Amino acid sequence: MESKTEGKEKFFIVTRGKARKGFARGCIGRVEAEMQKGELMGLLYGGGSSGGNPKSGGMVKMEDTYPLTCHQAQLLLFVSPSSKRLELLCNPQLFLAICVLSQDDLVVVKHKKGHQPGLVRNLMLIGKKENQGDLLMLGFEVEFVQDSNQTVSSKKPAPLPLFSAADIVQVVPAYSVGLGPRWKDSHSEGLNRKAVSRINSMPNMGSRGRQVRDVDESVTPPESLSHHTFDVGSLVEVTSNTGITVYGVIQWMGVLSENKNDWAGIELDYEVNNCSDGTYGGQRYFTCKGGRALFLPLTKCSPDGRFLCPRSEKETLKVTNILPVTPLEETDENVPPIPESEALSLLVGKMKGIQGHYNSCYLDATLFSLFSSSMTLDSVCHKPADTEQSISRSLRKDIVNCLRRQGFVPAESVMNFRKQLGCDTFVTEEKVSLISRLPADPEEFITILLQRVLCMEPLLKLRLNNDTSQDAYTFQIILDKEQVTQTPTVQQLLDTSFLSCGLKFEEIPSCLMVQMPRFGKKYKMFPHIIPSTELDITDLLYNSPRECFLCGRLAEYECPQCLQDRKLQPGRVKQYCTTCKTQVHTHPCRKGHCPRALAVPAEVPADAPLPRHMMQLFAVLCIHTSHYVSFVKYGLGPRSWLFFDSMADRCGDDHSGYNIPEIRACPEVGDFLSQSEEELVWADPSQAGELVRRLLCDSYMCLYQSASMALYR
Repeated sequence: MESKTEGKEKFFIVTRGKARKGFARGCIGRVEAEMQKGELMGLLYGGGSSGGNPKSGGMVKMEDTYPLTCHQAQLLLFVSPSSKRLELLCNPQLFLAICVLSQDDLVVVKHKKGHQPGLVRNLMLIGKKENQGDLLMLGFEVEFVQDSNQTVSSKKPAPLPLFSAADIVQVVPAYSVGLGPRWKDSHSEGLNRKAVSRINSMPNMGSRGRQVRDVDESVTPPESLSHHTFDVGSLVEVTSNTGITVYGVIQWMGVLSENKNDWAGIELDYEVNNCSDGTYGGQRYFTCKGGRALFLPLTKCSPDGRFLCPRSEKETLKVTNILPVTPLEETDENVPPIPESEALSLLVGKMKGIQGHYNSCYLDATLFSLFSSSMTLDSVCHKPADTEQSISRSLRKDIVNCLRRQGFVPAESVMNFRKQLGCDTFVTEEKVSLISRLPADPEEFITILLQRVLCMEPLLKLRLNNDTSQDAYTFQIILDKEQVTQTPTVQQLLDTSFLSCGLKFEEIPSCLMVQMPRFGKKYKMFPHIIPSTELDITDLLYNSPRECFLCGRLAEYECPQCLQDRKLQPGRVKQYCTTCKTQVHTHPCRKGHCPRALAVPAEVPADAPLPRHMMQLFAVLCIHTSHYVSFVKYGLGPRSWLFFDSMADRCGDDHSGYNIPEIRACPEVGDFLSQSEEELVWADPSQAGELVRRLLCDSYMCLYQSASMALYR
């Protein structure tokens, strides 16, 4: 057992796990000792009327806790019930702002009359410290204001209402509250802010019997922004008088002809009305996309608060990989997929991706896979305004655009989209169709969305036995288990299934969604399936020239029985020219084979080089115990892979809580799939990492795209 470090006391909050010896989710404790088995021995604080009197605690796993500073623990201790503490932690940007509130900061609080703006006047210590280990709670005295500029006057002095950190829904620091119609100069006002004062008395709180004592230390105010120097390439933010903050990169600095002060030209993260493409006053200073260039005095710029630590790392709330979601104005524009260079910074972390709700994981995983980094189905939601249906507009604006611009889609947007699919029970049940029930899986959802709702033409046009044509939106692998190896690739499964069923593609599909051979929640035909990063569909095209398997000349025959011949590279499609077909089938074991003649275009020379038609893997949907997740390739790099789970964690209980989606970078998936065929054959999936095993064991549907055909269509 390791004793706790001398000096500052360590505090924590329990974020997950079952109740154990007094500790439950949302409880706040003080570390007494750190055990060698990754556990903490701590004391439990109750809160409420008992204040911060520690009780006998117990043991809790370190991975089930989250570290807090003393100041953060005091703020959260005043929050009740404990589930609200976890909700507040799930909004790290807001909580960090609350932790450094200063006097006269403008906040919006939840009140019996609704959300009310007010000014922070005092930070109050609540409770009575009877013993050395007691932890007093912290609350805020807030004075309501009539509007953002004028404080409401009161004829009679009255006690100011007291609010907990969870009652604060918005923080607008004093230096960002503008008083006019223009952008506020960050040097002009509000920079010399005082620390929140502590008073030595407070009004009687009635039956709650709270008492207030002096505070022997003050909150350190944020560093004065006037001391920051900027250069070209600096990340900055600018806040308007309405409280809207925009972020960007300084691309130009200098003096404009009509001004003597230094100005900055900022390329914003997204388009804003009345902004240019890098020009000002008819002169170009830099080049960027239209609507993203903002020119203003340099003094109006502040360092990008998303990348600042208001305190030292030891005292900062350490919410790992949770980045704030920047509120953006609604837009009807067609937003392109997230570029590879921006994907990690925009997407990776908690509260990223699409937030799950009411077991919507199959829908969340499918939408994220199709639209986050691929444009192969963008035509679904990009239709002329006069022909666009409300559901396609909702898909485009509230889900696709929101995901690509902000990296996060709230559950409300998904719920609204589910309602528009045509059945009220979509909101409360796990699965429904347009008639009576929801899609039971991504395949049914895709078919309903593309065929019945958006009236899109089938993605696949198939030819059966060189005769009948069939249309489909996805393709289900059908074969016997003995036809392929124990750990097959998707290429082997597709080739075998097509040949066994007598199928061919009539044309190259822009998007191919291949369902793995598994049925129901438990039965899997293969324990592991290796997703092929590229699919070669050249030999699966109808009436398309193909090369002989042996000599490389123009093929004229195909033999399904040769597919599994161990002497002829099993698992590969076999087609031959006339000469090679005769020679191969003179072997006694192949005399019973029945080669089929191919439809060969007459204009193709017998010795002409033939191109290969390839499709690239861009996503894999996986299922385990009825829960869907997805792996998405977000760029051309072989290691550019993300893992998405719309319900990775949960804040609060099943009735009043909400799901926390999470996206993780998983370059190890790319490392594994980039191995050669020989290395993959001998690879041991059980020795791979967690996410690689999950990909190989739980794959449900592999999504492929043809870049040339997607652009063509």
